[in-house]
Amino acid sequence: MEDTATPVVTRFAPSPTGFLHIGGARTALFNLLFARHHGGQFLLRIEDTDRARSTQPAIDAILDGMRWLGLDWDGEVTYQFERAARHAAVANAMVEKGAAYRCYLTQDELTAMREEAQAAKKPLRIRSPWRDKTNDSDAPFVVRLKAPTKGATTIHDLVQGEVTVQNSEIDDLVLLRSDGTPTYMLAVVVDDYDMGVTHVIRGDDHLNNAFRQLPIYKAMGWPEPFYAHIPLIHGSDGAKLSKRHGALGVDAYRDEMGLLPEAVSNYLLRLGWGHGDDEIISREQAIEWFDISGVGKSPSRFDQKKLENLNGHYIRHSDDAVLAGLVAKRLPFELNESQRDLLRRSMAALKPRAANLLELADGAGFLFRTRPLELDADASALLEGDARALLARLHAALDAVADWDTEALEAAVRT
Repeated sequence: MEDTATPVVTRFAPSPTGFLHIGGARTALFNLLFARHHGGQFLLRIEDTDRARSTQPAIDAILDGMRWLGLDWDGEVTYQFERAARHAAVANAMVEKGAAYRCYLTQDELTAMREEAQAAKKPLRIRSPWRDKTNDSDAPFVVRLKAPTKGATTIHDLVQGEVTVQNSEIDDLVLLRSDGTPTYMLAVVVDDYDMGVTHVIRGDDHLNNAFRQLPIYKAMGWPEPFYAHIPLIHGSDGAKLSKRHGALGVDAYRDEMGLLPEAVSNYLLRLGWGHGDDEIISREQAIEWFDISGVGKSPSRFDQKKLENLNGHYIRHSDDAVLAGLVAKRLPFELNESQRDLLRRSMAALKPRAANLLELADGAGFLFRTRPLELDADASALLEGDARALLARLHAALDAVADWDTEALEAAVRT
C-alpha cells in the first residue's frame, strides 16, 4: 500500500485546448477519490503555457464539466502560465548547480542530428557537446537538463509496479527555450513541488515523462512524488478511444445525450477500478472504498450501451421533483406553476421507460400540447372504422371515472 504518512495532495492538470474529454474526467475523478479517501486535498491546475492553443472558452468548458460531475477541487485554480518566472528561476538555479547547461546548438546542427538518427532508425536523444562547455557570447541558447548517462532509474509505480529505464535512454531535454519561456517538462515538476503534490495520478501515456522529470527533482533536492500511471480508455473494439467510440466532451453527455452526472461518474469509476461485484456506487461509497491498488494495468473498454443502461437506473431512482426540473429546461417553452406540478406528477409514470432526459422530455411533451392533438398520417390511418367507435366508447367510460387510480382505470378500460 502507498505511503500516506504525509498529508495526501493530488492534482488534475488539463491543458485548455478543447473540452474536458471523458478520459480526463476519469483521471480527475480518481485523483479526487484518492485525496478524499485519505483526508487530503485535490487541486486543479490549468496548464495554459501553449498560448496559441489555450483559450478561455476551453478553460470555462473544463471548469463547467468538473462542476457538473461534482469534481470539486480545493482552493484556487493554479494557472501555469502565470508562474513562468518561477519556472525560469528554477532552470537558472539548476545551471548554477551544474545540473543544467546552456546549449548553443544551431537549428542546422539539430537538423543534422535528427537526420542522422532517422538514417540509423534510432530515436533522437540529444547529448549536446555544450554539456561541458561554456560560452559567454550573445548567441541564442536554450537551457537543457544535464541528464544522467550511466546506470538506470527505477520508478515504483502504484499501478504499473516497478518500471526501470536505462539512463542512456534519457536525453538532455530543453528546460528553457531560446526566448526564455519554460517547457512543459520543467513547469510540471516545479508546479507539482510548489503545490505540495504527493501523488501524481495520470494516464500511462505520461509514464515515460516521469523518467525525464525525476532528474529535475533530484537536481533541486526535492522529495519525489508517488506515481500512479493509470491505463488509458479504449473503445469497445479494443482500439484507442476516439470520437466514434464516444470520446466526447462531458458537455456532450449532458447536453446532447441527456445523461445524469451521477451515472457518468459511476460509469467512469468502474472503468478500470472495481469493488467486488458492486455496480451502483455512490460518491460516498466511492470515497470510502477507493484504493489506487484496485486499478488494473490493462486498458478498460468504453461501452456506450452500458453507460446508457446505467443512466436508465439513475433516472428510475431519481427524485421526481429533481427530474422534473431537469426536464423542464429541455422543453421548448416556459412552464407555469401548475404545469410544473403536472410535470412533476408525471415523472412516476414516465421515468420507468426513459433511458435519458431527452426521452423524458419527449414523453412529457404531450402533456402541454394544444388539444385536440394533431395526428400524423400513420396515426390517422389507424383510426378508421371500428377504431373510432372503440375510442368513443373508451372516452365515455373514462369520463365516468371519479378516482383516476390504476384499479379504476383498468376496470373502465376492460368494460
